[in-house]
Amino acid sequence: MLKGKKIILGICGSIAAYKAAALTRLLVKAGAEVQVVMTPDAVEFITPLTLSTLSNKPVLTAYFEKKTGTWNHHVQLGLWADLVLIAPASANTLAKLANGLCDNLLCAVYLSAKCPVYLAPAMDLDMWAHPSTQSNIKKLQEYGNRLIPPGTGELASGLVGEGRLAEPEEILRFLEKTLADAASERKGPLNGKKALVSAGPTHEAIDPVRFIGNHSSGKMGYAIAEALHQLGADVTLVSGPTSLPTPNGVKRIDVVSAKDMLEACSLAFAEADITVMSAAVADYTPETVADRKIKKKDTHFTIALKKTTDILATLGARKQTHQLLVGFALETDNELANAVGKLKKKNLDFIVLNSMQDKGAGFAGDRNKITIIDRNHQQVTFPLKTKKEVATDICDFIIKALGFRQ
Repeated sequence: MLKGKKIILGICGSIAAYKAAALTRLLVKAGAEVQVVMTPDAVEFITPLTLSTLSNKPVLTAYFEKKTGTWNHHVQLGLWADLVLIAPASANTLAKLANGLCDNLLCAVYLSAKCPVYLAPAMDLDMWAHPSTQSNIKKLQEYGNRLIPPGTGELASGLVGEGRLAEPEEILRFLEKTLADAASERKGPLNGKKALVSAGPTHEAIDPVRFIGNHSSGKMGYAIAEALHQLGADVTLVSGPTSLPTPNGVKRIDVVSAKDMLEACSLAFAEADITVMSAAVADYTPETVADRKIKKKDTHFTIALKKTTDILATLGARKQTHQLLVGFALETDNELANAVGKLKKKNLDFIVLNSMQDKGAGFAGDRNKITIIDRNHQQVTFPLKTKKEVATDICDFIIKALGFRQ
């Protein structure tokens, strides 16, 4: 279950940090790609060189490397990971994470992570049993973090070591079982497939206060992401600004501008088997962005705009034979002709046409009416439905398309 997983292994200042060497070796042996991030205190217990050798990656301990000036971007690290494992997790770090404190790289990565987080505590019995620690543990679990129970075996002295770090083999088994259980709960026709979905609008800044945007709510894309996950796919959702909650089990990457969305989608697309681009991306963005609020002066105000990069066309040009790429077309005139032209020009497998002429469909609402057109220009038009039902119809098309290829 760990093969191909991108894992951030966080190591805190604890005497149990020496076990991180064996844990790193086991994770790598299981096929995971491991990036070690250490707190400043952790390097006093085990050398970064040891862990770098075992993980085949430079160990990160600070926001930037003083010798090279290299910036270790905590947001990108948080987005890169499929899971974060902090082992050992000291009482000090647990307190910081529970209360949003952020004074080192590991804490910053935790706050930026969009993936599951696993915590393997390590401390003496009194610290573990203290109400403050137990309160922090409870709070972290309420946030959705998974606790890997501390080891409870007998020590050489004969005392029970409650609060001590679970053995590396125990941690590995816990991860594999948890991932296996999650996969079995959502076995479906898309089990084992990776999906990328874009959703929502983009905001193109004019100045620090104003932006150019559109009325997209993101509801359609979020419904598709949720439906793909329920069918067994491993889903990454790249979302423009929206107030919608993240669908359960979906990895969400928040972006603002068209440029942000291009970068995030380009990174995720390489590993995606299925890509559904439902976001309403701005076609134009201001040529220059004022660094201060533009004051009202003249009767007329003109903004020079430039074209944004066409994300769908960019992905279509990179599409491999095993990848399925789905686009959306929201049209007001010559709907069918424009959609077919977009389908061909951008190398799509099929396109979902929305017409602004259809009453009750479109942005913001909970219902939509679509026509799906495939590469052979065959089309199916559906009646007005809820966006969740529309997402199911789109996913049915995806399943059939993948089945035909196989």
